[in-house]
Amino acid sequence: MAQCPDPALVYGMQLPVQSQSTIYAEPWETGAGPADLAEIARIADRTGFHYLASCDHVAIPRRLAPAMSTVWYDPVATLSFLAGVTERVRLLSHVAVVGLRHPLVTAKQYATLDHLSGGRLVLGVGAGHVPEEFQALGVDFARRGAVLDEAIDALKAALGPDEFPEHHGKLYAFEGLGQRPRPAQARVPLWVGGSSPAAVRRAALKGDGWLPQGDPRDRLPHQIARLRRLREEAGIAEPITIGAITEPLYVGEPGWDVGRRTLSGRPEALAESLRAYAAMGVNQIQVRFRSRGRTELTDQMGAFGTEVAPHLN
Repeated sequence: MAQCPDPALVYGMQLPVQSQSTIYAEPWETGAGPADLAEIARIADRTGFHYLASCDHVAIPRRLAPAMSTVWYDPVATLSFLAGVTERVRLLSHVAVVGLRHPLVTAKQYATLDHLSGGRLVLGVGAGHVPEEFQALGVDFARRGAVLDEAIDALKAALGPDEFPEHHGKLYAFEGLGQRPRPAQARVPLWVGGSSPAAVRRAALKGDGWLPQGDPRDRLPHQIARLRRLREEAGIAEPITIGAITEPLYVGEPGWDVGRRTLSGRPEALAESLRAYAAMGVNQIQVRFRSRGRTELTDQMGAFGTEVAPHLN
């Protein structure tokens, strides 16, 4: 099971290129493609990254396209492609909007990915936020939280060890229907994304991990305390993998304007700053590097893996 080592702080990253929201995409990504993704994945595989992540949107409405863009690669196709050029790095959907599809469809796709990758899948799920996507696919946007809650239960059954899984709920019901290949992992870890009160509760009660959506450092301790309290009150003793998305990073002195929020400087200083996440109870950090091209990005990844990571723990 792809849980993070405890108490070690591990690091992963959201892939560039595959989603190009103006909030975080670098200008060079607009001209990049499969070869760039493959090389970035190979570098991540060699430099100790715990996971690579891919987002999920089916279609972007015209009103949101200027900010979000319409570039959103399919996560199953993207992660499957990268599974073929890597050996050890985990493959995370961050996050799959699983309410947009029937759980048996989602299970078929991700079980196959886990099987083909030798058990490297981490299934990250979330509620979604684009009403037009839900409307186009015939799903009730207003009830997306309830849909996700049941979809998680159905997916746990469908991705479990049984060839003929069974689930009987208000929205989904299936039995006597076999699916192979089964996942390579005995239990596919399921991480729940989101920072709203409902999302934190869902992660606490249903997740193997929590993927916050950009909570600032000063808000994380309160969120983590609530999550742990909810699990304790529910009598859940199993450990949960707690994540955090860090500030943008640049290893060394950039020599160009990387933005005021970016953490830059000596590797030891960066590691000291990032260790504060571990002190809060975070198990995995999702890092992002400022860059002006693929080579600068992969150089940054390499520098982080060899110069910063050894000081994280």
